[in-house]
Amino acid sequence: MRQSFWKKVLAAWLSFLLIFMASLVPGLDGTAAEGAVTVSAPSAILLEAQTGTVIFEKDADRICSPASITKIMTLLLIFEALGQGQIHLTDEVVTSEHAQSMGGSQVFLEAGEVQTVETLIKCIAVASGNDAAVAMAEYVCGSEEAFVTKMNEKAQSLGMTNTHFTDCCGLTDDDSHHTTARDVAIMSRELVQKYPDIYQYTGIWMEDITHTTARGSTPFTLSSTNKLLKQYQWATGLKTGSTAKAKYCLSATARKDGIDLITVVMTAPDSRARFLDAATLFSYGYSVSALYRDDNKDQLLPISVKGGQEETVPVVYASEFVWLDTDGNDISMVQKKISVPKEAEAPVVVGTKAGEAIYRLNGEQIGTVPILYASNVEKAFYRDYVKKAVTAFLL
Repeated sequence: MRQSFWKKVLAAWLSFLLIFMASLVPGLDGTAAEGAVTVSAPSAILLEAQTGTVIFEKDADRICSPASITKIMTLLLIFEALGQGQIHLTDEVVTSEHAQSMGGSQVFLEAGEVQTVETLIKCIAVASGNDAAVAMAEYVCGSEEAFVTKMNEKAQSLGMTNTHFTDCCGLTDDDSHHTTARDVAIMSRELVQKYPDIYQYTGIWMEDITHTTARGSTPFTLSSTNKLLKQYQWATGLKTGSTAKAKYCLSATARKDGIDLITVVMTAPDSRARFLDAATLFSYGYSVSALYRDDNKDQLLPISVKGGQEETVPVVYASEFVWLDTDGNDISMVQKKISVPKEAEAPVVVGTKAGEAIYRLNGEQIGTVPILYASNVEKAFYRDYVKKAVTAFLL
């Protein structure tokens, strides 16, 4: 009986010890590096841009006011319109009275003033101009209201389930205009991955534009609101925000050793804290991250086709393979295995899956890339066999 008692005591002690160790070791408790670093902001997230792998999160689904971080979605829709040829960087945009009336951070556009799309992008990305954001929203969709509808539609399509926009610049300071650190990271990743040209603007520290009105031309200096550009050597962007309700927010991007990181800090107590939190998260992220990449440029052997008009069909990789390790593994030990059938049966349809490349590390599968048929092969009929026979005879 006494021996059984001490066994229970020992088991309870071991259980407590394991739980305590899990709280100290990043990732041991199954969370994405929860507790690995300390940040002052109540809500934050850190992820790698290309794979979307979350490296750290702290209450990342907490509902917050985004302030000017809203403009990340505005910029995303602007670049989407540019990519579709709907608008062009050299287009001239006339400032409306509604755009001029915006308060908060602004670049002091006047009603009737004309600026190019590219200049207004700089005004948004560098100086966080609310007037510039509204001017562009009206230019893209005809009205700010229509643009905001499109913002919410885009948010839903991206899976930003805890986000709702009421304006295009972030001035709305009530609960109707809200998001989360995770959702901000989602739209930030969409912007930088699909439209990397955004870095040409978010990396600007200071630049002059010219206001041309009925009173003449005057220079105006755009100064970046993102002090991280000067405080963290690998910073590349992205957007700051602050209001009385939102406090201090930041969606920051950085690139080091070919790894792009995104960190979002929400509701920080002061401006300095948001930049310090972002730098802390970036430093942690780069200390634990190693990116494995296989461009998949090697030539794959064609596959034999049974009953087809062609005897073989070429195959290609669907994409490159990128994988992020945060556990200190030796990524040079990643192994790739090609798994495709010895023979395909006609008809073969181009773009359909033939097999896959399987990647393993330390005996565990870490990912796959589909291998696709690169051309069509029609099913052979009697006349095709006769044609082949005649051709072979003549040769």
